Amino acid sequence: MDPLSAAMKIAGSGLEAQSTRLRIVSENIANARSTGDTPGADPYRRKTITFGQQMDRVSGVETVNVKKVGEDEGDFSTEFDPSNPAADQKGVVKLPNVNILVEMADMREANRSYDANLQTIKQTRDLISSTIDLLKSQ
Repeated sequence: MDPLSAAMKIAGSGLEAQSTRLRIVSENIANARSTGDTPGADPYRRKTITFGQQMDRVSGVETVNVKKVGEDEGDFSTEFDPSNPAADQKGVVKLPNVNILVEMADMREANRSYDANLQTIKQTRDLISSTIDLLKSQ
């Protein structure tokens, strides 16, 4: 595979991986205050994402992929709110182990990585177009 096509393949896999990462972060933010359905039940557990690499057999290029979407095993936070339907007998409610600041930082990093991969695709496409124009002019 030529280097320009390989660059497109690698950046495309990066776009896909960062898109999944943004979806996971969005789910975490959306559920940051979700409590359990029944008194004393566990609330939403923060999701995590792990990236891996794999060899694309057709092109012979190593690409990035989502290796695993897991759950953060960190402790839940609690608050006293006896009026909450998810409160246990003592009036304590378990809250998700989602830290909005961490999620926002992760979202910003994923967004920047997504933009970098998109820029790589745009520049590669421009190089391919320039190469075709040079070949036409000869």
